[in-house]
Amino acid sequence: MSTQNNNLSRRAFLRNSSLAGGGMLIGFNLFQACKPKVISEPAIDLASLDYNDFNAFIKIADNGAVTIFSPNPEVGQGVKTSMPMIIAEELDVAWKDVHVEQGILDTENYTRQVAGGSQSIRFGWDALRQTGAAAKQMLVSAAAAKWGVDPSECSVSEGVISNAAGDTMGYGDVVNEAALLEVPEDVKLKSPKDYKIIGKDAPNVDIDEIITGKPLYGLDYKEEGMVYAAVVRPPAFGHKLVSYDATEAKAMPGVIDVFTIGEKLRGLKEEVPRITNITSDSDKVVVIANSTWEALKAKNAIKVEWEEASKAESTAEHDKILTDLLSGNTFETKRSDGNINKAFAEADEILERTYESPFLPHSCMEPMNFFADVTDEKVRLIGPIQTPEGTAGFVAQMLGRDPKDIHLEMTRIGGGFGRRLYGDFAIEVAEIADKVRKPVKLVFSKEDDMEDGVYRMAIKYRIKAGVKDGKVTAYHLKEAAVNSNMYGLIPNFFPAGAIENYQVDTASYDSNITTGAWRAPYTNFLAYAEQSFFDELAELMEVDKIQLRLDLLDKVKPEEDERIQYSPERMKEVIRVAVEKSGWGKKPDNVYQGFVNYYCHNTHVAEVADVEIENGEAVVKKITCVVDCGIVVNPLGALNQIEGGVLDGVGHSMYGELTFENGRPTATNYDRYRLLRMREAPEVETHLIQNEYSPTGLGEPTLPPAGGAIANAFSAATGNRLYKQPFAKTPELLKAPAKEIIG
Repeated sequence: MSTQNNNLSRRAFLRNSSLAGGGMLIGFNLFQACKPKVISEPAIDLASLDYNDFNAFIKIADNGAVTIFSPNPEVGQGVKTSMPMIIAEELDVAWKDVHVEQGILDTENYTRQVAGGSQSIRFGWDALRQTGAAAKQMLVSAAAAKWGVDPSECSVSEGVISNAAGDTMGYGDVVNEAALLEVPEDVKLKSPKDYKIIGKDAPNVDIDEIITGKPLYGLDYKEEGMVYAAVVRPPAFGHKLVSYDATEAKAMPGVIDVFTIGEKLRGLKEEVPRITNITSDSDKVVVIANSTWEALKAKNAIKVEWEEASKAESTAEHDKILTDLLSGNTFETKRSDGNINKAFAEADEILERTYESPFLPHSCMEPMNFFADVTDEKVRLIGPIQTPEGTAGFVAQMLGRDPKDIHLEMTRIGGGFGRRLYGDFAIEVAEIADKVRKPVKLVFSKEDDMEDGVYRMAIKYRIKAGVKDGKVTAYHLKEAAVNSNMYGLIPNFFPAGAIENYQVDTASYDSNITTGAWRAPYTNFLAYAEQSFFDELAELMEVDKIQLRLDLLDKVKPEEDERIQYSPERMKEVIRVAVEKSGWGKKPDNVYQGFVNYYCHNTHVAEVADVEIENGEAVVKKITCVVDCGIVVNPLGALNQIEGGVLDGVGHSMYGELTFENGRPTATNYDRYRLLRMREAPEVETHLIQNEYSPTGLGEPTLPPAGGAIANAFSAATGNRLYKQPFAKTPELLKAPAKEIIG
């Protein structure tokens, strides 16, 4: 067992013994545990505390019932299950006896209530364990005092405390006494070999509600007296409202009012430039009605006049601009090792390729929606959001309110993928509610989602490598992107540190089309480009494709370069296992394989795609995925995340594309935006590396490698290299050569 010093202040660890029926409430700041020791604050009047003021804590009733509150937004990544599992493990209670509830936003006790970057478990790991261990130690101490023995003589199993004499007490028997004890300075944490909950499959805690349709999601939320809002937004990026006629709309059944919003949003955008996802500086027309259907119908009846306030851009223009950027000199260097110009001049051979990717929408199943109720006393916000604290802060600024006036509750999220990092929809409904002074629910239509989105930016990468005496001596990666100041490439991932002369440059075109994080930001397209390039480089060098990667990894010395974020040893291990488990090089002649290894979101991944020829065309049949994400809290949840990421990567690299004409998306619903279909989904075989490293990200790391794996497999099957996504846009490149068709 390991011992850690909590350095907890009373503000970080709160107990309340005045719960109805008696019991103990523990609220713990997940991240203060990692901060330097703080001076203890004056004793808190425990009887005055209301547990609803805290969001991530343990509640133990005197009947032994245990409730654990999960602090972070649940967006389908499983944290509402896995975070409480970590607490329950150290608390030493039976998982089947734990009830889990979603916490609310609490800016005093938490510093990262965010669902983004695959970081929830990684950041919460140590503090969540300490939460459970500290509560357990207090309960044991209370039982030991009752028995008149030393706590070291006691043991715990599934919420039952035992002493050396064989006496037992349940947590409920001592919870009231435990609530009066001092918070322990040091807590003992379990060794992984003693885990009973962590590492075991646990179904999603919401699964019964999900499959029976009980209210969980933002769209489900309603309350007495609530009205519904729909918003008429600019039809294209760069357009601005001139006038509107709502005569017909106001006469429609259920319509309560029609008005404009925008002034407060514009003021907020000027004050907080980061809110670039609020589509334009234009006013917007709002319909208030008795139902969503009535609001949406009335919205379509409003006659609106718009003007082009700034250039309405098209995909063809973006394509030319990015090409010109790649050929120009307006680059910002992100990393430069050695002298690439000298190395290229001395190279025996040079390979240079350009890779292109389109804009992509997030395509969440649940459209954007949020609830707001603004009164003089409080602003209540309820709905699906990945960034509750930031959103609440923006609302407070916009309305000129004290942040303490903002009460935000998180619902389960029906798909986020980065779109719900941007709380524009919550900010909009807060302005609407402030105007009507009624509880309001704002709902986007699917067309609203697609037309007024925050998209993955369009990017072009140009990669150039030099080879001298059979070794890679130079590597130059150039990125040209629409709004790359939002999310650009990563300069310190592989092959950084592996090539002596290495440079990464970026150039950006600023567009009024809103862009931002899209699942696996930075890497979702870069992984395909780089890993496809490495395959072609190995072919040029006439060396084994996997051995080339291993040879480069052998040169990486993280201990000598603190910028390097990946572990070459852990990367080599996922490569070794992927080769073994995929049957690399040992498949029948009709199976063509493509390999990729990649690191992102603190996790090492290797993937192998199996492609076969069906009716003369290359088809993805299987992906073997090997993941090193450290300790796996919930293997069942991990499997879901891994498979979902792989299939998302396959689908978007094959079919995903959003184009613009005169500032307007050409696809506004699923009839024109192509997603992976069930019959097209390949088998995914998953293997997890077993070790005792602290957990790392899992919601995103398996998506980026998928595109590269299938591109490399397609090349093996057809002889054609793919340089542009989506791959299915050039179906002729997926065709097998004539001998395969004949055979």
